Amino acid sequence: MATIIDLPRRAFDTTRSIAMAPVRPLIPAGMVDEWGRDEHVIRALSPLLRMRWNVNVGGDQHLPARAGALLVTNDRRFSFSPLYTSWALAQATGRPVRFVGHPDVVPFGPALRRMGAILRNPAEVRSALHHGELVVLAAAPTNHPRSAGAVDPALVGAAVMAGVGVFPVASMSSPLGRSARVQVGAQLRPRKKRRGPLAEQELAEMTQRHLQRMLDELGGMQTGMTAIDWLGEG
Repeated sequence: MATIIDLPRRAFDTTRSIAMAPVRPLIPAGMVDEWGRDEHVIRALSPLLRMRWNVNVGGDQHLPARAGALLVTNDRRFSFSPLYTSWALAQATGRPVRFVGHPDVVPFGPALRRMGAILRNPAEVRSALHHGELVVLAAAPTNHPRSAGAVDPALVGAAVMAGVGVFPVASMSSPLGRSARVQVGAQLRPRKKRRGPLAEQELAEMTQRHLQRMLDELGGMQTGMTAIDWLGEG
């Protein structure tokens, strides 16, 4: 009569990678949310983020306390503005704040998702907004710190379909020091309600105009908005 040997199941657990096996027990249960944001990772990285950026946040009272919202910010090349903007707003509001644009490749994609990134995909953005999440979307990157690039109409359309507000968020950071600024504007409210792709395009253009206006206004303040201002900061 044959004897059945019951081997330990843990040896055949394919849901855990060898690399993550020693780390996983250190992460409290329930810390990873539905979109992959790991609060344990955020807390661990916060001291490093504070060492890199000293962010001054303003206008966060405009944001909803519980509902979802799309926060559109400008993006100077190599400034990592979506990252420090989402991190600073999470600290200011006490809510998880995600940012759009992690690459769908290993190892960068999974690592950024643990930090709160979601795919640059209208369906995923809409899902997060529909479930009450705050999502930071970067406009097209530019070379000038006070220039707002074009805003993707398809991703603005995700906010329209989810029925949530769109907010311009001006962001500035020092290329030489730690100083940074994140300023949230009031919710954008188009005068005419339209349907279809035209509504998305008009709201995207409206967002870019308001964001540019905010950047122009911030440029006149002594907050490190020009290269000369930055030299004495950090």
